[in-house]
Amino acid sequence: MRFITASIAFAALLMATPAVNAADPIVIKFSHVVAENTPKGQMANKFKELAEAKLPGKVVVEVFPNSQLFTDDKVLEAMLLGDVQLAAPSLSKLDNYTKKLQVFDLPFLFEDLDAVDRFQHGETGQALLASMEGKGLTGLGYLHNGMKQLSANKPLRVPADAAGLQFRIQASDVLQAQFQAVDAVPVKKPFSEVFILLQTKAIDGQENTWSNIYSQKFFEVQEYITESNHGLLDYIVVTSTEWWEDLPEDIRPQIKAALDEALAYGNKIAADLNDGDKQKIIDSGRSKVVDLTPEERAKWVDAMKPVWGKFEDEIGKDVIDAAAASNAAS
Repeated sequence: MRFITASIAFAALLMATPAVNAADPIVIKFSHVVAENTPKGQMANKFKELAEAKLPGKVVVEVFPNSQLFTDDKVLEAMLLGDVQLAAPSLSKLDNYTKKLQVFDLPFLFEDLDAVDRFQHGETGQALLASMEGKGLTGLGYLHNGMKQLSANKPLRVPADAAGLQFRIQASDVLQAQFQAVDAVPVKKPFSEVFILLQTKAIDGQENTWSNIYSQKFFEVQEYITESNHGLLDYIVVTSTEWWEDLPEDIRPQIKAALDEALAYGNKIAADLNDGDKQKIIDSGRSKVVDLTPEERAKWVDAMKPVWGKFEDEIGKDVIDAAAASNAAS
C-alpha cells in the first residue's frame, strides 16, 4: 500500500511539472548596437520597464546594448534561429529581406519628420512592417534617428558643388544612385571608419543626422555642413514572425502596447537631441552651417528626384506615391 501511495504521489508530481514550466516568464532578448544613453538605447530600456510593468512575472526583458550580443550584420540571422527576439537595425539593413523599405532611402521624399510620422503610422507605412514576413521577419514599429544633412570641406549650395567629391554612404543601392545623380562618388564604408576617413581626407564628405555628426565628432573634421534635410535615417524594430505569432493571445497585445509607448518616447528624445546637437555644432565654430535658399534646395531636388523612378519597380509606385502624399499637410 505504501508503494502504491508513493507511486501515486510521484505521478502527481510529474503531472504538476509542466504547469510550473508553463508559468515561467517569457524571456525577451533585445539586442542593439549603440550606447544606452542614445535614443535607441533609452527606447530599449523604456520598453523593458513598460513590458515588465504591464506583465509582471510573465515577461522578462533582457537588453544587450553596444553589440554585446550581436552586430546589426548578424542579429537578423540570430533572430531567425531564435537566439534573440528583438532588434532595431537601420532600415537599410533589411535589403535582403524586402526591397520595399528602400522607400525610406529615397532623396527628398519627405519634407520633415512630421511627414515621416504620417506615412509610417498610415496604412501603407504599417503594411510595410509585414513586407518581410515571407522571409521570417515581422516589423513592429519605427524609431527615428532624424533627417540627414550633407557635410564637406567646401560649401555645398548647388548640386554642381558635389561633383567629383567622395561621400561615404551606407550599403544602399538607393544612396549610391543618389550621389551618382549629382556626379559625386559614393563610397560604401562602415560607420565606425567615417571619422578617420574624413580626418585623413580619404573621403571628402558624408551624410548624417545632426546627432551623429555631433556625437561622432564629424563636425571637427568637416568645414561645412549643409542643412539639406535630403534624406531620412531611421530604424525598424523587428522580430521573428514565428516567435511573434506563437506568443499567447493575452501577452502579445501588451508587448506591442509597451513597444509603441517606448517608440514614442524614443522619438521624442531623438527630436530633442538633434535640435540640441545642431546648436552645439554652431556654437563650437568648428563647422559652418550652410542654409540653402528655396531656389538652391530646388536644384538639389531636381537633380536627385529621378532616383525615385529607378527604384519604382522594386519599391512599388503605390508605396512611393503614398510616401510623397504624406507631405500634403506639411
